[in-house]
Amino acid sequence: MVQKNSQTVVFDGTPLTVIQVAALAAGKAKVKLDTSDEFRARIDRGAEFLEKLLREDGVIYGVTTGYGDSCSVSVPPELVYELPRHLYTFHGCGMGEAFSLEESRAILAARLASLCQGYSGVRYRLLEQISTLLIRDIIPIIPQEGSVGASGDLTPLSYLAAVLEGHREVWYRGEQLTTAEVYSAEGIEPISLRPKEALAIMNGTAAMTGIACLAVTRAQYVVRLATRITSLCSVAVEGNDFHFDPMLFSVKPHPGQQQIAAWIHDDLHTGEVPRNSNRLQDRYSLRCAPHVIGVLQDMLPTTVAFVERELNSANDNPIIDAEGEHVLHGGHFYGGHIAHAMDSLKAALANVADLVDRQIAQTVDPKFNHGLPANLSGATGTQAAINHGFKAVQIAASAWTAEALKGTLPASIFSRSTECHNQDKVSMGTIAARDCTRVLELVEQVLAAGIAISCQGVALRIRDGQLTLQDLQPALQQDLERTAQLLTFLTEDRPLEQDLRRLVEAIREKHWVLYA
Repeated sequence: MVQKNSQTVVFDGTPLTVIQVAALAAGKAKVKLDTSDEFRARIDRGAEFLEKLLREDGVIYGVTTGYGDSCSVSVPPELVYELPRHLYTFHGCGMGEAFSLEESRAILAARLASLCQGYSGVRYRLLEQISTLLIRDIIPIIPQEGSVGASGDLTPLSYLAAVLEGHREVWYRGEQLTTAEVYSAEGIEPISLRPKEALAIMNGTAAMTGIACLAVTRAQYVVRLATRITSLCSVAVEGNDFHFDPMLFSVKPHPGQQQIAAWIHDDLHTGEVPRNSNRLQDRYSLRCAPHVIGVLQDMLPTTVAFVERELNSANDNPIIDAEGEHVLHGGHFYGGHIAHAMDSLKAALANVADLVDRQIAQTVDPKFNHGLPANLSGATGTQAAINHGFKAVQIAASAWTAEALKGTLPASIFSRSTECHNQDKVSMGTIAARDCTRVLELVEQVLAAGIAISCQGVALRIRDGQLTLQDLQPALQQDLERTAQLLTFLTEDRPLEQDLRRLVEAIREKHWVLYA
């Protein structure tokens, strides 16, 4: 449900941001549909134009014809109003796990944003019904599997179309219930979809775009947390602060890379003399961290632009130009930009996981960590012989990293020919977005291990008198305190699963305040 002190996201055809969609999906924003007469009239003009064409016996794809390869099949006038129900019914073949509640909200928001552009030939009443679902948090249960990303997300979005008419199942107050019983409890009347309306809902990129909105906002935090982990690891292993000197990075002017170096420099800077000048060059996982994380930082603006343009587009077919009275047949349902954005993003994310995994391995290994105990065990005396600290966490982080790297194979290269070769070149955008989400989950697990291990390493330096808390910049002091709220100092071996799960959840909730 929507949290207190939330923002309001207005759906009126003006551009939305990925941040707004993510806030709405997380229940941190309210939905408001524009109720002005001007907006209502602009939306309804498309539906009225289609009604006019119907009265004049015009041929309209998906209204008086079948769908896709069946476009040559004429639909008798008396069956035109039954056609939308058949479209969402035969597409009700989704499989796999359902999208999460948060993901499903984002999908609905993306579809509503597109329909609000006013080029889909739907009624304002349809937009009201979708906004009601979001406002009351009655969210269709949408299986993840079954879309090739053209003609749009047909099968996933069929679950939204069906729910609008009162069918299938929804998330409601933490339960999965039939739409009919929830509508009855809430006093909601199901709507009857008009000609073109089921097609307008389904024949678009909302599933992949909604998931992509969430992916890029999570990736923005990954950048910042990986940067802070690098700073903490550098302190833990007594790294060379001057690897991040502004002069050094002024000669290679990738702005994202420069930003990462500047953040780390600010975290570590203690004066004009480096803290650890006895070692000229650290291993690449520290020295080249701005170069690795910087790739992700530099590509994010382009990725966000791809996603936001798709979010704020009319992306179904045909496009209805009510002002000029044109029905324009094209392929705006094709999710190529989302596919390539997600394929590129997951590769950059997995590379960051690989970087942090190498930092973890260096920090726990007494051959490379410059005096820290093996596996960062806090045990002392005779107990040190039987305690193994973060040994297994390092192994697990390596496994998560390997799986993330394995998941970077581009989905967009696996185009299939489907639907009697009508859809003979498809985007695979929804699979790319789902893959990116899985890679993100694994990356966040690696980062959870990274924050735990880097903070333990710094805490050991402080405990053993090699460093004082006051030697650290305030931001690093705050990170140690925030991490300690979730993970107590590891002295005696204990199962760390629940600690790691808390850390992962904290990452998703942006527990650490990282850089302005």
